Amino acid sequence: MTTQVEKFVYDFAEGNKDLKDLLGGKGANLAEMTNLGLPVPPGFIITTEACRAYLKGAEPPTLRDEVSEHLARLEQAMGKRLGDPENPLLVSVRSGAKFSMPGMMETVLNVGLTDASVGGLARQSGGNDRFAWDSYRRLIQMFGKTVCGVPGEAFDEALEGAKKAKGTHNDLDLDTDDLKALVNTYKKIFTEHTGREFPQDPREQLDLAVRAVFDSWNAERAILYRRQERIPADLGTAVNVVAMVFGNLGPDSGTGVAFTRDPGTGNRGIYGDYLANAQGEDVVAGIRNTIPLQELERLDKKSYDQLLEIMAKLENHYKDLCDIEFTIERGKLWMLQTRVGKRTAAAAFTIASHLVDEGGIDLDEALHRVTGAQLAQLMFPTFAADGELKPIAKGIAASPGAAVGKVVFDSHRAAELGNAGERVILVRRETNPDDLPGMIAAQGILTSRGGKTSHAAVVARGMGKTCVCGADAIDVNIQARQFTVNGHTVAEGDIISIDGTSGNVYLGEVPVQPSPVVQYFEGKLRPEDDELVAAVHRIMSHADARRRLRVRTNADTGADAARARRFGAEGIGLCRTEHMFLGDRRELVERLILAQTEDERNAALDALLPLQRNDFIEIFREMDGLPVTVRLIDPPLHEFLPPLEELAVKVALAEARGEDPGKDATLLAAVRRMHEQNPMLGLRGVRLGLVIPGLFKMQVRAIAEAAAAVKRDGGDPRPEIMVPLVGAVQELETVRQEAEQVLREVGVEALIGTMIEVPRAALTSGQIAEAAEFFSFGTNDLTQMGWGFSRDDVEGSFFTRYLELGIFGVSPFESIDTEGVGRLVRISVEEGRATRPDLKIGVCGEHGGDPDSVHFFHSAGLDYVSCSPFRVPVARLEAGRAAVTAVGSDSR
Repeated sequence: MTTQVEKFVYDFAEGNKDLKDLLGGKGANLAEMTNLGLPVPPGFIITTEACRAYLKGAEPPTLRDEVSEHLARLEQAMGKRLGDPENPLLVSVRSGAKFSMPGMMETVLNVGLTDASVGGLARQSGGNDRFAWDSYRRLIQMFGKTVCGVPGEAFDEALEGAKKAKGTHNDLDLDTDDLKALVNTYKKIFTEHTGREFPQDPREQLDLAVRAVFDSWNAERAILYRRQERIPADLGTAVNVVAMVFGNLGPDSGTGVAFTRDPGTGNRGIYGDYLANAQGEDVVAGIRNTIPLQELERLDKKSYDQLLEIMAKLENHYKDLCDIEFTIERGKLWMLQTRVGKRTAAAAFTIASHLVDEGGIDLDEALHRVTGAQLAQLMFPTFAADGELKPIAKGIAASPGAAVGKVVFDSHRAAELGNAGERVILVRRETNPDDLPGMIAAQGILTSRGGKTSHAAVVARGMGKTCVCGADAIDVNIQARQFTVNGHTVAEGDIISIDGTSGNVYLGEVPVQPSPVVQYFEGKLRPEDDELVAAVHRIMSHADARRRLRVRTNADTGADAARARRFGAEGIGLCRTEHMFLGDRRELVERLILAQTEDERNAALDALLPLQRNDFIEIFREMDGLPVTVRLIDPPLHEFLPPLEELAVKVALAEARGEDPGKDATLLAAVRRMHEQNPMLGLRGVRLGLVIPGLFKMQVRAIAEAAAAVKRDGGDPRPEIMVPLVGAVQELETVRQEAEQVLREVGVEALIGTMIEVPRAALTSGQIAEAAEFFSFGTNDLTQMGWGFSRDDVEGSFFTRYLELGIFGVSPFESIDTEGVGRLVRISVEEGRATRPDLKIGVCGEHGGDPDSVHFFHSAGLDYVSCSPFRVPVARLEAGRAAVTAVGSDSR
C-alpha cells in the first residue's frame, strides 16, 4: 500500500471558503472568488500546516518542489516566467491566517523583479520606463522593511529627499531618472542595514518572503494581538502567492478598497476609497489623498458598474458585509481580496437585523453574528469630542465608558460629593472593600496600580462604572490630596476625564454622550425611536426566546435590584450580606466580635436584626415574584477590624503620652487574638457562623421576617438561603437545622442551599446535595483555591509574565478555566444531581457575566447564571447564543 504524500500547496481553484483552517482566511476567500468566476489573478496558497512545521524547526522537505510545481503552472497561465529578462512574471506575497490579524507581515509586491528584468517589465508595459522603475523601488522598500528588517524610516527619508530635490510633494512628479537614482539609493540602504546586496535571484526573493511570512506569526505585535483577541497560538499562517496586476500603470489604472455596507454604522450603501495610478500600499500609507469610491463612476464607469455587480454577488454569497480590495489595470478590474468585514459593535447589530429583513439570514444566524462583548461596548457612554485629544496618562482599560468629574482621593469625600449631586472621579493607588461607597458615588475610578482583575476593575465592571487601572505614570499623594504626572499636578477638585475603553486620562472636561442602548434597557427609549436600539431589541428578544439558561443578578441593595430587573434579571443569584455591614454598621460588627458575654453578643445581634430586616424588605419588594438568593455573611474578619499595625501604633503612642488607650487596647487584644496569616482561608463563611453563636440565626430571622412582612403587604417574596464556604456536609447540616427552626417559628418557607467554592465541596457534592436544595458556584474563590493563588495579589506580581509565556491565554479570573476549575464544576453537577435529580444549580461568581464562561455553563447543564446588574443583558444575549451554537453543533 502506498503512503499518500502530504500536500502543502494549493492552487486557488482547489480551495474554498470553508478551508480557512488550512488555507487561512485570505487564501480561502481568494479560492472562493475564483470558483465564483470572478476576475482573480491566478496564484497558489502555502498552507498553515507548512507554517506550523517550519516554526517547529522542520520545513517540509517537499515544500520547495511543490512551490516549484505550482509556480510553473502560474507561469503557464500568465504566459510569463519569474525573472525572465524579456517577459517577467511578478508576484505578491501576503500573509493570511485563519483570523484577520494585525501584526502579521505586510504584503510584499513585485517579487521577482531584478536589475535584469526591470527593462523587460518596461517593454511589457508598452515602454513605460517610469512604471518599471517605480515598481522596482517599491519592491526594494517593501522587501527590505518587511522581509529583512530594514528600518522603514530610512527608505521614507530617501523618498522625501528625492521629492524635495525635485521641488514637489507628490511622488507622481518623480520621473524615470529620479526613480532610477532612488533605486540605487534604496540598494545602498539595504546593503548598509543587511550586510548583503539586494538579492538578484527571483526565486531567492520568493523563498525569503515566504519564510518571513512564517516568522511573522511569532512577531511581538502578532502575539500581542492574539492574546488580546484570545486567538490560539498554534494555528499558524498561510502564505498567498498571487500574480501581480498593476494599478500604477497610469491614469486608467488604480487601486481601492470597498465595503458592501458602512462598517461604522451598518447602513446600506457604497463605501470605500479609490486612488488612481497607485498600488495597494499607497492607500494604506496615505501618501496621497484618496477619493470616495463613488468618484470611480466618473473616471471609469465600466469598471465601476462591474465592481458594483461583484459587490452585490459577494454579499449575497457570503450573506454578510464584505470588505473588498481591488485593482484596475488599464481598464480591467481585478479582485485581490474579500473577507467578511470587521465592523463596529453598532454595525454588527444593525447589519444582522437588516439581513434578516432582506431574507439573507434567519434570527438564529443573526444572534450568532453578534456578541456579548459588542453589546457591552454599546452600553457604555462615550466621549463626544471632535479632533484629537492628548492624554496626560494612559493605564489599563479596565471597564469601558467615558467619565468626567472632580478628582477626589478618598471614599468618604467621593460619597459626600456624589450624594450632593457632584460628578467625581475617585483616584486611589488601589481600592479595597472600604472604598465601595465612594466607588458607587463616583462617575469613574482611576488607580495607579492594579490590572483588569484588580478590586477596582472587578467592582467597576460589575457596577457599569468606567475604570482605568494601573496608570503607573501617575504619582498619587493621598496626604497632599493631589497626583502628579508628566509635569502636571492635579489637585483635589480639579476636573479630569477618563476613557475606560482606551485607558486614556485627560485634563479637563471632555463632552460625554449617553448610550441609547442603556436608555432602552432603562425603559427611557423605545425601539421604534432609534434604528440601533430596534436592532438590539430584536436580537435580544430572540436571545430570550432561545436561551435555556436563566439570568439572575448579583445585587445587595434595592436600587441595584431594581436596575437589574429593568435590565432583564430573573431574580437575584447572590445578595452579599457582608456589604450590609459596612459604613456606620461596622461598629455593631466590632461589638459582636468583641463581645465577652452572651448578653453583650445578643445585644449586638439585636441591634443588627432590624437593619438587616429592612435591607431584605427593600430587596424582596423590588424582586417581587422572583427568587432571591441571600448569602449568609462571608467576610474575612480583618475587613471589619482595624489593621493590627495601625492599632499597635495608636496604643503605643497613647501609652507613651501616659494616656489610657481604652477601647483601642481592647480592640488590639482582640485583633491579635484573631489575627490570621491568610484570612481568605481562615475564619470566614460557614466557619464564622458556627464559631459566633447566633450570627447566622439572626440573619435567617431577618430574611424570614422580611419575607413575612412583604407577604402581608400582598407581595410574593421568594427567599433562598445560601450557606457559604461549606467544605463538608456536616457544616451545612448544622446550619440547616438552626435555619429551619427559625423559618418554622416565623412561618416562612425558603430553599436552603450552599455555595460551592471550596474544591472539597465540588468533589463531595453527592454528600452535600443530601442537605442542599440548590448549589451556586462561587467561581472566584473556586478559582483562587483551585489554582492556589490570591486574585488580589497575583495580577501585580506574576500574571503579566504568565500571559506573556502563554501559560494563561486569558486570566482565569476573567474567563473560567474550563479544564481545571471547569472540571470541578462538571463533577459537582454530575454528583449533586445523582443524589438529588431536581437540584437547582447556578453560578454567582463574576464569571456569570463573561461571554465565554456563559457558553461553558450552558454546556455544563447549569440552570442559571448570576452576574452584576450591568452585565445582565450581556449574559442574556450569550445564553441565547449558547443555545443556538449548541443546536448548530448537534446538527453538524
